[in-house]
Amino acid sequence: MNELRNLPSVEKIIQYSESEEWISKFGRDQTLRAIRETLDFFRSEIKSGKYAPDHLEISNQIQEILSNRFSPTLIPVINATGVVLHTNLGRAPLSHETMRAMQSIGSEYSTLEFNLSTGKRGSRSVHAEEILKQLTGAEAAIVVNNNAAAVLLVLSALAKRKNVIIARSQLIEIGGGFRIPDVMKQSGAKLKEVGTTNRVRVSDYEQALQESSALVMRAHHSNFKIMGFTQEPNLREIVEISHQFGIPVMDDLGSGTFLDTSEFGLSHEPTISDSVQADADIISFSGDKLLGGPQAGIIIGKSVFIQKIKNHPLARAIRPDKICLAGLTATLTHYLRNEAVEKIPVWQMISRTSSSLETQAKFWQQKLKFGEVLPSLSTIGGGSLPEETLPTFVLAVLLPKPDLVMKKLRSLDHPIIARLEDNKILFDPRTVLPEQETAFIFGLQKIFDELKKDR
Repeated sequence: MNELRNLPSVEKIIQYSESEEWISKFGRDQTLRAIRETLDFFRSEIKSGKYAPDHLEISNQIQEILSNRFSPTLIPVINATGVVLHTNLGRAPLSHETMRAMQSIGSEYSTLEFNLSTGKRGSRSVHAEEILKQLTGAEAAIVVNNNAAAVLLVLSALAKRKNVIIARSQLIEIGGGFRIPDVMKQSGAKLKEVGTTNRVRVSDYEQALQESSALVMRAHHSNFKIMGFTQEPNLREIVEISHQFGIPVMDDLGSGTFLDTSEFGLSHEPTISDSVQADADIISFSGDKLLGGPQAGIIIGKSVFIQKIKNHPLARAIRPDKICLAGLTATLTHYLRNEAVEKIPVWQMISRTSSSLETQAKFWQQKLKFGEVLPSLSTIGGGSLPEETLPTFVLAVLLPKPDLVMKKLRSLDHPIIARLEDNKILFDPRTVLPEQETAFIFGLQKIFDELKKDR
């Protein structure tokens, strides 16, 4: 226990030359807290039989505590997986114009709920509503904080304690345990299933509509496909039979897209305009998937229903903030100007040619003098276009202990996230943003150099 006497006091450590820098960077209170935690740690170490630490050990421990405490957990990464809408990595990266709009509105006061013409209070819903009406031809629109919230709000506003008809094939669960039946239950709506898991007919809807119902809902399959012996009516058929009984139809598109994905070598993803043309009464979709904007849930449709949705108390609880509205409006403007493929990163990635990707992968290989360039496949992700792939070329690296190498890549100041396939680490240029390429090459070179030294 004599070693305990060799531990310096808080007062002595605060006199260390490093303390001035800690206080300047982290504040006096947090510095003192880190010093006390450090002393507690080393007291415990000494009691277990270890020697008292020297000045350097104490200083390093305090620095580590302070650095960890003030290091953000949400940081940018380089997505080299080839998954365009990687849910775990934040889904859609935003366009430069979108980022500028969000920064401008976030750093100043704004007209969020202020009408410049009247000088009186305005409504935040107008900011994205007008451009959504122009883009879709819908009568009205409202934005909430995500599409799950959009579904919950619609059901709560239009079908509480009433029947909602939905096909059994559409009772989906997507990432994070989000289940359509659970959302229906939470909203107070009563689930009325029709058809079977693999086959649903118009006659199934017709039979269910004989009983009192408030809404018919169609939910996009999102991240899975039903194949084989299947049948399911299209949206127009569902709308026609529902309207014969005077029942409105909600189409939950999940991702939702303004562009025809078949033009990019993918299967056709139901578009927002498809739903509008099919005369769906309410349509919901995400802002941060194929739309390529910030996280948002967008509801468009006929005024009589949208107004009820806007007036529901839940609408305030899940409304978007000014940053979201600024970013979403800027992203939607790209579509209005027919420049989405040129300006929105998601569509830039999807539209890239195999030859340009091969050229980029070969450039990486030449710069790094490492690995081989191989043909491979990119995926869309984000619950969009399940099993759909795009041809790509990757830089493939075969190394012992690839999991350890990938861990080292994730520990970089600008972490690199790759994918492992057949024991090879693959880096797909499709999802590496142009402005990240320098950091990407530097990071790989650093790790590869360290591996060479370790051999």
